[in-house]
Amino acid sequence: MATRDTGGQQKATRSREETDEVEASVDTEVAERHKEMTEDVDSLLDEIDDVLEENAEEFVRAYVQKGGE
Repeated sequence: MATRDTGGQQKATRSREETDEVEASVDTEVAERHKEMTEDVDSLLDEIDDVLEENAEEFVRAYVQKGGE
């Protein structure tokens, strides 16, 4: 009769409380990082918007002039 191989790896078990604590810690870190990144992106988009507003009239004049040549 052949013997049964159970595999080389064993699953490590943690208590549910330990898992919940780790998940809560990670969720908090992720939320903080998400907030920071969102603020950075919003700031960058505001800066781009300001530059576009300042240069829009000049850009349109240059585009119309080139198109009419």
